[in-house]
Amino acid sequence: MTFRNNPKQLLCSLTAIFAQLVFCCTSVAAEPVMITVSKGFGLTLFASDLGDAKQLALGSNGTLFVGSYKAGEITALVDSDQDGRVDKRYIIAKGLDYPEAIAFNNGALYVAVGERIYRFADIESRLRRPGRAKEVYDRLPGNAKKSRRTMSFGPDGRLYVAIGSPCNVCEPETPFGSIIAIDVNSGESELIVSGVRSVTSMDWSAKDSSLWFSDLGRNWMGDNIPPDEINKVEVVGSHYGFPYVHGSSVIEPAYEQPKNLKIVPPKFELPAHVAPMGLHFYRGKQFPQRYQNQMFVTENGSWNRSSKVGYQVVMLEMKDDEVIKRRTVVSFLDGVFPVARPHSIVTAPDGSLYISDDLKGNVYRLYYKEQQKIKSQDND
Repeated sequence: MTFRNNPKQLLCSLTAIFAQLVFCCTSVAAEPVMITVSKGFGLTLFASDLGDAKQLALGSNGTLFVGSYKAGEITALVDSDQDGRVDKRYIIAKGLDYPEAIAFNNGALYVAVGERIYRFADIESRLRRPGRAKEVYDRLPGNAKKSRRTMSFGPDGRLYVAIGSPCNVCEPETPFGSIIAIDVNSGESELIVSGVRSVTSMDWSAKDSSLWFSDLGRNWMGDNIPPDEINKVEVVGSHYGFPYVHGSSVIEPAYEQPKNLKIVPPKFELPAHVAPMGLHFYRGKQFPQRYQNQMFVTENGSWNRSSKVGYQVVMLEMKDDEVIKRRTVVSFLDGVFPVARPHSIVTAPDGSLYISDDLKGNVYRLYYKEQQKIKSQDND
């Protein structure tokens, strides 16, 4: 099924074909491209023109906040009539240095910029005029251009901040290569994990509130090693191997592991270079039971590889705290051509999933079509 772009508005609406759903979006000057979605699901374009859309944060009233990296902007998106398309957008801040890491808690939006974290209080009632942000923390390491960050509030009310290593492979000086937890009221912080290369997302299990995170493997070791990782925090202060061991067993030739260092292996190894940028436990009820409380991961896609892998959203099916299967839900790879690079993922108020795309600057909405049909019939 093919749809033509309106120059002012792009909307892709997917239709199921047998076990998979194949989708064509045609622009005025471009060839049709294909997006593949699992049976029963639909995918629409929620918003576009967002620069290099990175991390997402959802407000209490349903406002979707989008952080960027190169664009230097924080954008707020509002779906006033709840029809699955953005109606209003607001620039919360611009001209910032790499403000990709954002988080929402207790009515406030938090943004990491350089060495500092700022808070926009009562933000959803001040979208037109956000006011001056208040600094709540000033001890992050510098060099945000090389050290990627992500943030999220934990069940304990603290702000968890992942601080990437500023290198492909090195022995980073703490707090580089770690996750820390910050009390945004007192400024006190705690080291949660170390020995990570580039933690790109984290979330807490909907079943037991345990912390899980994804970590990108190093580059330039070949097409198929080392693996990207999915990790779980069992003990605060644990070391996860970087730079000495990649994955469970790939030894780093440049650095020797200290003799007394205990390393925690990953809970699950993803293929090398798929780049798991978003990790999120689905908390909605719109999807069927088999998807609920399961882990969804956005694979941003490979650049350091002879052939492309990733560029998709997968579900890591879990049973008894173990990942037992990896299922593709959405593929944005049309042959060797990436249609999108999915980055962040969050559950929308209606139970669908918002997915950011840092290639085209889009946010997509993944929904379950059969559930939508049932709701439509109930409203007749």
